[in-house]
Amino acid sequence: MTEIPEHLRKRASEARKKAEKPEAAAPAEGGSDASASESGSKIPAHLLERSKSAKQRGDAGTAVAPAAAGVGTAVAAATAVADVPVMTGPAGHTQRLLTVVKSGSIQDIKMKPMDKVHVWPHLIIVEFGAALFCTAFTLIFSIFVNAPLLQLADVNQTPNPSKAPWYFLGLQELLTMFHPMVAGVTIPGIGLIILTMVPYIDKNPSNKPEDRKLAVALFTIFMMFWAVLVMIGSFFRGPGFNFVFPWADGLFFEL
Repeated sequence: MTEIPEHLRKRASEARKKAEKPEAAAPAEGGSDASASESGSKIPAHLLERSKSAKQRGDAGTAVAPAAAGVGTAVAAATAVADVPVMTGPAGHTQRLLTVVKSGSIQDIKMKPMDKVHVWPHLIIVEFGAALFCTAFTLIFSIFVNAPLLQLADVNQTPNPSKAPWYFLGLQELLTMFHPMVAGVTIPGIGLIILTMVPYIDKNPSNKPEDRKLAVALFTIFMMFWAVLVMIGSFFRGPGFNFVFPWADGLFFEL
C-alpha cells in the first residue's frame, strides 16, 4: 500500500475535528435522530435529495418534494466548516479524495537505445553488397580500360630508375635512408605494433571524431608520414633513384 504523508494525516484529523463540533452543538429537537444520523454520514445535501427522490419515484412513481430544510442546513454547516469534503467509511474511517502516487507507476519509463547492430544479418548484408559492387565495378572497368602493362622484362637490361609499385615506394624510400634491416623490418614493425596497441590505450567508446583525439592524431601522423614517403619516391626520384625536381627534370614515374 502507498504510505500517506504526515501532513495529509494532520490535515484530515483537523478537518474531522472541525466537522464534529457542529454536531455536538446542534439542539435536540423532533426528528433530530434522523438529522443526526444523516449529518453524521457527511453526505452532501444534493446527493441525499437525489437518492430520496429516486427511492420515492421507484415506490410510488411520483415526484417527491426536496428533503427537509433542517437536514440541508446541518449538512451545509458541516461541509462549510471542513475545507475538504470528508466521507466516513466502514468502522468510522474517513476517506478523502487525495492520495500520493509514486511517479514510477504513472510515467512511461523507456530504456535508452543501445548503439549496437547485430552482425547477422545487418552487417554481413551490407558488407556482402559492398563486395559485389566493387567486383562488378572492377569487371566493367577492366573491359573498357586496358591495364598499363609494359613489354616483357629483360634480365640483361634493368630499367633506370627501377621503382616499386606506388604502394611500396614508401619502403623503397626508407631503404635510401636506413639499413635494410631497419627500413624493412624495424620501422614497419614498430608502426604495426603501435597501431595494434591503440584500441587498448584509447578505450573511449564514442564514435564522434572530436571525442577520439588520440586515435585521430595517431592515424593522421601515420597517413601523413607514409603519404610523404610515397610522393617523394614517385615524383622526386630520378635515374639511379637520385633526388630530382619534377618541374626541372621531368617525371620518372609510371602507373
